[in-house]
Amino acid sequence: MLKIANREFKSRLFVGTGKFSSNDLMRKAIDASGTEMVTMALRRVDLNDTGNDAFLNSIDRTKFQFLPNTSGARSADEAVRLAKLSRAATGINWLKLEITPDPYSLMPDPVETLFAAERLVKEGFIVLPYINADPVLAKRLENIGTAAVMPLGSMIGSNLGVKTRDFIGIIIEQSKIPVVVDAGIGVPSHASEAMELGADAVLVNTAIAVAGNPILMAEAFKYAVLAGRMAFEAGKGRVLTRSEASSPLTGFLNE
Repeated sequence: MLKIANREFKSRLFVGTGKFSSNDLMRKAIDASGTEMVTMALRRVDLNDTGNDAFLNSIDRTKFQFLPNTSGARSADEAVRLAKLSRAATGINWLKLEITPDPYSLMPDPVETLFAAERLVKEGFIVLPYINADPVLAKRLENIGTAAVMPLGSMIGSNLGVKTRDFIGIIIEQSKIPVVVDAGIGVPSHASEAMELGADAVLVNTAIAVAGNPILMAEAFKYAVLAGRMAFEAGKGRVLTRSEASSPLTGFLNE
């Protein structure tokens, strides 16, 4: 069971809601994924009228933990302002903190992220910051009270896979809070790889939303995450640099 802040989750797959061709398709893919955590960009939501927002109303709010994100924020000030607006309008104090000042690379700004996280934690938010796969930054965020860290596997939206696996491995080894691998996970085997490394969860959006069959792909990710976690808990076997027969060779043909 995964525990973040004061809530437990059976599913270790978090799903993003961007890029789907329709709200109906998004809702069906989310259901197929088995997820219990759904992230959404605050800029997509009508914060002045959340009661009638078509996007929000397409998802059963009693079934999922909503994780608003500050996608589009370019500084700590912008992210904090968005977070406060969101909490005032929705009552949700969970937040995926995302600050990406460079529209070309969309890489998270580590300095602004740390500044914003410190302010938001003090304001009572449950903060899950999206970061580079930086073990030093991850530890500093843990020390100021973030509920988890979300290191990137590779560039956001790229589907390139877990290119930062060595650094993510260090973060997992040193972290006392959940590690959620985010960004770059393009196929279910990438998600399984991250889970086999020991990640507590993965967040997937683009790979599901742009798939030929998003509903089937969401279901595939559900089983990949489950398989990766089971493999991690089972414990990896030893690795050898030579061959070793699976069965004893003694007594072969009565020799």
